[in-house]
Amino acid sequence: MADYLVIVESPAKAKTIERYLGKKYKVKASLGHVRDLPKSQMGVDVENEFEPKYITIRGKGPVLKELKTAAKKAKKVYLAADPDREGEAIAWHLAHSLDIDDQSECRVVFNEITKEAIKDSFKQPRSIDSDLVDAQQARRILDRLVGYNISPILWKKVKKGLSAGRVQSVAVKIIIDRENEIKSFTPEEYWTIEADFLKEKEAFEGSFYGIDGKKQDLKTQEDVEKIQKRMKGKDFSVDKVNKRERKRNPSLPFTTSSLQQEAARKLNFRAKKTMMIAQQLYEGIDLGGKQGTTGLITYMRTDSTRLSNSAKDDAKQYVENNFGKEYLGQSKAAKKQEGAQDAHEAIRPTGADRDPKSMKSILSRDQYRLYKLIWDRFIASQMAPAVLDTMTVHLYNEGVEFRATGSEVKFKGFMKVYIEGRDDNKKEKDKLLPHLEEGMTVKAEEIKPNQHFTQPPPRYTEARLVKTLEELGIGRPSTYAPTLDTIQRRGYVALDNKRFVPTELGEIVLDQLREYFPEIIDVDFTKGMEDDLDAIEDGKEEWVNIIGQFYQGFQPRLEKAEQEMEEIEIKDEPAGIDCEKCGHEMVYKMGRYGKFLACSNFPECRNTKPILKKVGVTCPECKDGEVVERKSKKNRKFFGCENYPECEFISWDKPISRPCPKCDSLLVEKKSKKGTQIQCTNCDYKEEPQS
Repeated sequence: MADYLVIVESPAKAKTIERYLGKKYKVKASLGHVRDLPKSQMGVDVENEFEPKYITIRGKGPVLKELKTAAKKAKKVYLAADPDREGEAIAWHLAHSLDIDDQSECRVVFNEITKEAIKDSFKQPRSIDSDLVDAQQARRILDRLVGYNISPILWKKVKKGLSAGRVQSVAVKIIIDRENEIKSFTPEEYWTIEADFLKEKEAFEGSFYGIDGKKQDLKTQEDVEKIQKRMKGKDFSVDKVNKRERKRNPSLPFTTSSLQQEAARKLNFRAKKTMMIAQQLYEGIDLGGKQGTTGLITYMRTDSTRLSNSAKDDAKQYVENNFGKEYLGQSKAAKKQEGAQDAHEAIRPTGADRDPKSMKSILSRDQYRLYKLIWDRFIASQMAPAVLDTMTVHLYNEGVEFRATGSEVKFKGFMKVYIEGRDDNKKEKDKLLPHLEEGMTVKAEEIKPNQHFTQPPPRYTEARLVKTLEELGIGRPSTYAPTLDTIQRRGYVALDNKRFVPTELGEIVLDQLREYFPEIIDVDFTKGMEDDLDAIEDGKEEWVNIIGQFYQGFQPRLEKAEQEMEEIEIKDEPAGIDCEKCGHEMVYKMGRYGKFLACSNFPECRNTKPILKKVGVTCPECKDGEVVERKSKKNRKFFGCENYPECEFISWDKPISRPCPKCDSLLVEKKSKKGTQIQCTNCDYKEEPQS
């Protein structure tokens, strides 16, 4: 029988850690929380200082019984849940369930699942951190008070199955506010003038800047014509040439938020998928041989960009061995963001020598891609800055100034390994200008005026929304992915072309919250509440006081909403077509993913149909139906014939109305990082991508 019992959350971790610790240790998994507030009731006594009522989670009885039996036989029990607030709370609940003194040295934490890290952590056990537990308990109780009080009112007044929460409500508000900005946006006309210059046989591009050294905006075609009339001929004199060397520093290692954003940009991963795969890499992958199952990355819920000295040394050794000393960077202090807990390190590989190439055959495709992203960013963060030669040329024709800019990478530095992605999907292009000196004359081969219109702000992608929530101080690393998942499951928002669009239901719920619970959707209030919860964690505030202050203002609003909120009937809108199964009228209904068609004779007739959005193209196969936009079971957009299942034409790419000029076949829009490109489905005809 083992002398010591170690309890972790997952069986995967248990297996790995038991192998590291040896025969004297038995490692078992609690499978997450064993106790929680009851689902059937609020479970918080508001009359008795918000005392929580914890019960054993349904289905966890056998797990808890097994842990109790093992604990009685062990000389000592160690609680080794994850190194964060929730992990501390799991350890505290286990201590109470197993009659372990939470002030004894029963708590063990580690930031990575490697043999060295595990053995070191067991050399320095500690007591359970009551401040961390209180912070998590306060967060849980606060969410209960909000959710279990507002949700029933929304069920009664609006629709069953609705919910409201501190972070999710603010996220929905941010999405709806952006949608309102887009709707109210008025495009403004503006013009640019581009020129193709030629110096001997070398071509380069330049853009209109201004007149007589002063920048000038071109708002109308008349402004452009005035500029064109002022210029004489196509000869431009080189008035000034500015050359300078510029350094570009590498990005800091990943936090939870920056990992989710970059995985969305570069790998097209949803936040939920990123965290699921990161969990697998953290808990351990079987590397075979003597290594066995080993954690490949450090803990993935963190807001810190800090690295341990040993990790820095590890990375620098790798860089020097593989790239040379000139690629070594100077160590910089990691920036600590306002509100960041900085509890543990940034997300990094547990060993720099496990480069992605050596891991590729062991990992699944998605595991490999995410691991490579983490490894590349970590190594690059410890490398030297890139050095670029930049050049700006001022060109004049009768006082009309054009400017041409160019750059060349002189020394790649960290860019040899990794370059951070961009939200606009535009790749940076290095364009080197020809050798130009002041006093030279160059010719403009072509001068091209272009009309433009200002664009509304873009809708939020998952990455952009996570970044916004982080910048506003709303939520914490562990909450981003669940929040985005919840607001979609509730039907408050939907994803259209990977961007969030509010639903009618989301707007109705937000209107009610705005009127009766304005603090719940107020960004500053929610950020202040996050700060208060952090103050509990730091031991500066008592959790009962923080909850009490909130509830004092919240309770009167509940009473007012219960009495004054009017019932809102979401009426079914007639669709103007009859049900093909029973002949009754079809109506538009609101569902989880937005509106759909349903028979008005429900529940006698349960016929439902998706709303088909026509794209203005006749089906190329049956020549009878029209091509419509559809959604797959995984909510991915595709295009098919409206006559399905009689006609089975489908295309993942959007068809367009004109035929291929080369073979008369179907043309489709292909989307890529370079933009949208028109391609033929039959021959090699392609058009230039449009960004």
